[in-house]
Amino acid sequence: MPTFLAGGTGTPKVLWGADPVFEPTSVTVVGNTGDDVELGGLLVCPDLDTVLYERSDELDRETWWGRAGDPSVTHDAIQDVGDGLDRDAGPRYLPEQAQTAGRDIARWRRFSAVPEFMHIGDQDRAVHVARTSLLDEGKSLTQTTRDLADSFGLTVDLIPMSDDPVASIIHTPDGEMHFQAFWVGYGGEPEVSGVEFRGSESAAPSAAALDALDDPVVIGPSNPVTSIGPMLALEGFREALSETTVVAVSPFVEDTVFSGPAAELMQAEGYEASTAGVAAAYDFADAFVLDSADGTELDRPVVRTDTAIETQADATRVAEATKRAIEVA
Repeated sequence: MPTFLAGGTGTPKVLWGADPVFEPTSVTVVGNTGDDVELGGLLVCPDLDTVLYERSDELDRETWWGRAGDPSVTHDAIQDVGDGLDRDAGPRYLPEQAQTAGRDIARWRRFSAVPEFMHIGDQDRAVHVARTSLLDEGKSLTQTTRDLADSFGLTVDLIPMSDDPVASIIHTPDGEMHFQAFWVGYGGEPEVSGVEFRGSESAAPSAAALDALDDPVVIGPSNPVTSIGPMLALEGFREALSETTVVAVSPFVEDTVFSGPAAELMQAEGYEASTAGVAAAYDFADAFVLDSADGTELDRPVVRTDTAIETQADATRVAEATKRAIEVA
C-alpha cells in the first residue's frame, strides 16, 4: 500500500518525497498511457517514463520530462533533416490508414519523426528503442514496463493502466488532434471543444492495474481530464475505485491551477475549473488533500497543507498529508 495513479507531473512530484512516508517496495504506480505516441516508429510513453526516471533518480527535474543531462545529438540531426524538407513545421500525423496498421498499442497516435515535435534525448531514445523492440518480441506493455523498471532498479511496481490502445484526442473547432500535438506541438493554444479517449470503449485495464486498486489509492495533483481521465474511461476502473479508499490531491487552489491545461480541459468537459470541479470529477474519492490557502468546502474529509512542490521536502510534506488523508477517509 498504497497505489498511486500517475499522469503528467503531479503524481511524480509527490512520489519524489514519498520514500520516508511509504515503504517503496509496498508502492504500486499505475501510469496513464493515453498520452503515449508512436514517433518515428518508436513508442514513447511519457507518463510511464517520468515515473521510471524519477524513481531511478535520473529525471530532469527542471522540466519534469526526460533524463537529466541527456544529450540530443540524434534529435538535433533529425531536426536538421526536417529543416531541409518542404513541409509544415508542426506535428505530422501519419496517413489515416496507417493509424490502425502495425502494432496495435500505437493505434490513433502515429506521427512522423520529421519534424520530431517532442524533444527526445539520446539516452531517453534508447528506452523507446528498447520498449518498442520488447513489444515487437510479443511482450505486453505491462511486461515491457516491468522489464524496463527492473533494468533501472526500481523498487516500486510500475505498471501501465492497460495493455490496449487508448488515445487522448483533443477536439477543437478546427479539427481533432492527439493531446501531445495539442500540448507539446501547439503549446496548448488551440481552443478545446471536447476530449475523447479513443479506444477506451474496447480497452480493458491491465490485470495488474485492477489488482493494484484493491489497495488504498492516491491521486496526485495531476490533470483530472487527460492524466487521470483515460484510466477512468476504462471499463471497471471507476467502479474499482468506488470500492477502495481513494485520496486525491487537488491541482487547484480554489480556482487557480498550479500548472498545465487542466482548467480549459475541465471546462470543455463540463466541470468547473476549480477544486470543487475536481471533487465533482472524482465522485469516488473518499478524502482530499487541499492547499492551506484553499477554503473550498467539500462533503468529504479534507487534510490541508502547503501543496506547492518545489523541493523534495515539499514533496514529503504532501506525501505525509496523503497518508493522513488515507487514515481519516
